[in-house]
Amino acid sequence: MNVVIIGAGIGGLTLGLRLHQAGISCRVYEAAPEIKPLGVGINLLPHATKELAELGLVPALEAVAVTTREIAYFNRFGQLIYSEPSGRFGGYEWPQFSIHRGDLQMALLKAFVERAGAGCVITGHRCTRVDRDADGATTYFENPLTKEALPPQRGDIVVSCEGIHSVIRKQFYPSEGPPRYSGLNMWRGVTRSKPFLTGASMVRIGWINSAKVLIYPIRDNIDGDGRQLINWVVDIETSRYKHQRDWNLPGKLDDFIGAIKDWHFDWLDVPALVRNADIILEYPMVDQDPLPRWSFGRVTLLGDAAHPMLPRGANGGAQAILDCKALSESIIGGPDPIAALMAYEDRRRPPTTNVVLTNRKNPPDAILREIFLRTGDRPFARIEDIISHDELVALSERYQRVAGFDKESLSGR
Repeated sequence: MNVVIIGAGIGGLTLGLRLHQAGISCRVYEAAPEIKPLGVGINLLPHATKELAELGLVPALEAVAVTTREIAYFNRFGQLIYSEPSGRFGGYEWPQFSIHRGDLQMALLKAFVERAGAGCVITGHRCTRVDRDADGATTYFENPLTKEALPPQRGDIVVSCEGIHSVIRKQFYPSEGPPRYSGLNMWRGVTRSKPFLTGASMVRIGWINSAKVLIYPIRDNIDGDGRQLINWVVDIETSRYKHQRDWNLPGKLDDFIGAIKDWHFDWLDVPALVRNADIILEYPMVDQDPLPRWSFGRVTLLGDAAHPMLPRGANGGAQAILDCKALSESIIGGPDPIAALMAYEDRRRPPTTNVVLTNRKNPPDAILREIFLRTGDRPFARIEDIISHDELVALSERYQRVAGFDKESLSGR
């Protein structure tokens, strides 16, 4: 068996590690001339770290990530609504990591090159199309800088891990249309700052009618003075947005700072954190309707190429990681590549469809929406007068079950 993987992101490199572990030959082709640690923060919840632990990656990730201790919810007045311990601190066998996306990608790349060899990652190859026949699939490439055609590559199976701009997805669905806009625009950034709360807290604040903010540290002790690199995301309800899906589009502070200018809390000064950012990026919260099919003969989709979802709940990267295990196990499980891809799709398309649709209506921060509605966006005297602890736990656990990281699902997987 010989597998061609298109894209050296989180999904492509994790799949490469999975296939290599299973003794299956694979090569990863990446469009970028050089793989660099780009991006901002990402969270790896226990369902993702469980899979990475099976690949022996936890020590490497612990060295560069923040091991998250708690997830806490606050209203826009800085009042605590609910807090729960996360990962190992919450009784899971596996940790939750808050990590720079570039650090995660480079850890995956380093492990794959060490195990499979440097020749198994080929950069400067942009996929232009794929052809299929009864015996395999042929992928065609070009140099992304010169547009010069490069030698085509043949595989028993081809997997598109190209992300939201997948050329292969567009080849199979040329009339899919533009992304579906959620009505929310987001601004993201990273700031070097002193730790807040536990120093390993992930906090969600406010609600989208004014602003909803997500904040968590992604690197510890970055300067020898105890400061951290802190990731933040501001979501604001916006009827119009200017740009399509470009993760690296520069954002403007004046476009959103007014919504959070008064968020000075005794545990964190939010506007100061944002104003001191090293980088600000803008991105519309968009997704695509779930596809009726991922696999076409010996070609299939994985991760964001298969199921682009709203960037909520640390699920984009996590669901790609789960895809990798399912696909590798399906390939191992039978000699027929076409049947293997269909088995993978049958296993993963229903749960990822559920996550995509749930993120639209009942996201992981639905607790904030519930408090916003019950209080009329006003401060409260006691949270117990607004909502019971059991209700808060139920709201949290409902999303855990949908995403697949509730303790019962993980212990049985």
